[in-house]
Amino acid sequence: MRKVLIIRFSSIGDIVLTTPIIRCLKKQTQSEVHYLTKAFYKEILNSNPYIDKLIILNENFLQESIREIKSQNYDLILDLQNGLRSFWIKFCVFGVKKRTVKKRNWEKILWLYLGVNLLKDHVVDRYFQPLKGLGVRNDNHGLDFFFPKMIEVPFNTNQKFITFSIGGSYEQKKLSADQIINICNAIFVDSKSSTHIVLLGGKEEMTMGNDILQKVGNKNISNFCGKISLNQSAYLIQKSSLLLTNDTGLMHIGAALKKKIISFWGCTKPLLGFVPYKKNDESFEIIYNPDTRPCSKHGNFCRYTKMGCIKKLDIDVIKPTLLKKI
Repeated sequence: MRKVLIIRFSSIGDIVLTTPIIRCLKKQTQSEVHYLTKAFYKEILNSNPYIDKLIILNENFLQESIREIKSQNYDLILDLQNGLRSFWIKFCVFGVKKRTVKKRNWEKILWLYLGVNLLKDHVVDRYFQPLKGLGVRNDNHGLDFFFPKMIEVPFNTNQKFITFSIGGSYEQKKLSADQIINICNAIFVDSKSSTHIVLLGGKEEMTMGNDILQKVGNKNISNFCGKISLNQSAYLIQKSSLLLTNDTGLMHIGAALKKKIISFWGCTKPLLGFVPYKKNDESFEIIYNPDTRPCSKHGNFCRYTKMGCIKKLDIDVIKPTLLKKI
């Protein structure tokens, strides 16, 4: 292979999970590697040394992106999205070898509704499946996340601090404000720790972050939700002693940075294939587990409660692990 295009449009965590593919393709085949994604996610990949060209999807005029792809004369298109748009791109580009990841939706449905679990691998392993027979193998070096040369954050990273990713793609995947307040109070009161807590998330979590700050009422807590870039959030995770997180993109960035992680799970379960990949040995998953099945594929609904069964995780369940890890 001389030239390869990888397609993955979203989201933060899913793109980070493709980084072993990028690295192994580049290092094992010496191919020229291009990557097609949405503009919103380019920050994740801009500094990746294994990508020769980052192509931004023209979401309003898909034919423009298709014309650019045709002009590149790829030897292989690796579709790690497997959606309608990626299908159309492959359909319109002739004479190029194409490989596509299997979403394994039937296996997910079997587990969700019948309790039969045939999913015995991680999503990263599924991403490698289309490369079988092409001489590309998983090097087992985990995920990658690369920073730009210059990065600054409005926070003193020389002090000891914990990062807490309070966001999530769906409400049903997120701890509530009250749960987060209880966790913060456990850190400050029960452990008698003076460590600082930094709240991370998007603009959607800014109001909740401010509410948590007000109700915790401790000077050693800061809210950066919606106030800093993704790279800045990742930098704070890198410098922190521990990452507390929902099942979300920053969790996978934490895994790429080899951080100690405590992750919280409810509607989604780690065995769906999204557990932090090649995680730090001190990492731990705290799971609300009324049964072994997940409630949904993506966490956008819950069979037990409208707001998500993660909201049923009690501080008394969280506290023993939390106080042991900080």
